[in-house]
Amino acid sequence: MVPIGSVARLRDTTGPYRVPRYDLYPAAELQGGTMPGVSSGYALAAMEKLAADRLPPGIGYEWTDLAFQQQQAGNTAILIFGASVLFVFLVLAAQYESWTLPLSVVLIVPMCLLAAVTGLLLRGMNVDILAQIGFVVLVGLAAKNAILIVEFAKTGGGCRQQCRSGRLSRRRARAAPDPG
Repeated sequence: MVPIGSVARLRDTTGPYRVPRYDLYPAAELQGGTMPGVSSGYALAAMEKLAADRLPPGIGYEWTDLAFQQQQAGNTAILIFGASVLFVFLVLAAQYESWTLPLSVVLIVPMCLLAAVTGLLLRGMNVDILAQIGFVVLVGLAAKNAILIVEFAKTGGGCRQQCRSGRLSRRRARAAPDPG
């Protein structure tokens, strides 16, 4: 048996319990949250500006986790809303077998979204994910209302056709000679 003191030297030292690294470089982790009423996109932009202004040369930053995914996704809400409006238009075009009737239904969407965004901005509220979900619900309700109006107009405005045929048959009955 060889004593451990002949091959190694033992001494008591202290150090950090964990040394964070990012891509094999020493790193410092920062985690934070936004204040109420501040969007995460605004907070990320403010952090990027602070890092560009105050970090010394040779020191950089990278986003991870949710912030990284948010940066990668960008502002895709416009694309998603545009694709959904196109999809609804195509489904309605197939349902009505016409290109003009669905257009009257889909034309309500920009006006509806404009009114909703204007209302949010007048109240000083942010257009966050909850507002975007509300936009989807609002567009659905407005489109449903427009579909009902188009269906009503397509059928001739209720009893208009039936009333017209009833009036014509009464006129014919009055104008016909009496067989008796």
